[in-house]
Amino acid sequence: MTATFDPDALECLAAIVEEGGFERAAQRLSITQSAVSQRLRALEAQVGTVLLVRSRPIKPTPAGQLLIKHAKMMRLLRADLEHDLRDLAPTLARRPRDEGRISVAINADSIASWALPAVTPLVRDGVPLEIIHDDQDFTHEWLREGQVMGCVTSLAQPLRGCRLEPLGRMAYVAVASPAFAAAALEGRLTRHNFHRVPFVAFNRKDDLQRDFVCQTFGLPQVVLQQCYVPSSEGQVRAALAGWGVTVVPRLVAGPALQAGTLVDVAPGSAYAVPLYWHCWNLDSDVLTRLTHALRDAAATLLEPMA
Repeated sequence: MTATFDPDALECLAAIVEEGGFERAAQRLSITQSAVSQRLRALEAQVGTVLLVRSRPIKPTPAGQLLIKHAKMMRLLRADLEHDLRDLAPTLARRPRDEGRISVAINADSIASWALPAVTPLVRDGVPLEIIHDDQDFTHEWLREGQVMGCVTSLAQPLRGCRLEPLGRMAYVAVASPAFAAAALEGRLTRHNFHRVPFVAFNRKDDLQRDFVCQTFGLPQVVLQQCYVPSSEGQVRAALAGWGVTVVPRLVAGPALQAGTLVDVAPGSAYAVPLYWHCWNLDSDVLTRLTHALRDAAATLLEPMA
């Protein structure tokens, strides 16, 4: 006989993990912290095992991950139902449900360039979207752990129970301010001077700057001087301020390149990162609309797959 789990208890479990603690979960759900604890204890008693690791941050156990994934599947069903009901009853008011958010992981470069315009129509239509950002090599892990329902990633290997859609190739360009390029690089980046200048990377997990240099100059491995600014737009602003060289999406650097406030310091390079959309393989109107929106925008703004 299949167990029936209390939807409020499942949402409570998900909220504790998403918000990082019992107090913030209580605030989000508009209940007391004691009620949060009671719902969690009742759910753990029903399952017969611990569902959370009381660490910092709080993490779900394997059983907790399964139940959180189930809670998010129920969110999709609710979102689909509310959308279908609005089609049948157009006067039905949209009810904000913070606990019903649809979580996806998208790499920061896509957020800064093409992904937000793609999903804007869904948000305007009432889909309670939550975008989690990470490096394109790591968004896959959010989906693997069941913390999101879909992800944009550079990894082409599909996960069990998920479907995969190629999106396109994001083109990158190495840029610097004209003054920095002239003074530090004599106009352009070469295999002989790259090690003398600082590169502005996204964070310590970001290998993109090194990968760009390796591919551009045919080197197996390099060591770079790096500083870190955790946003694509911030990397561009750092380059404008003369911090050094940064490799960012051409879509993001385009306006500054056209204005002449940044220059391409490796004009012969053709570096691009393939991107893929992974999502749960469910018959969901919301996931289907989200997939189509990302695919159509990528087809317009990204380079085609090789």
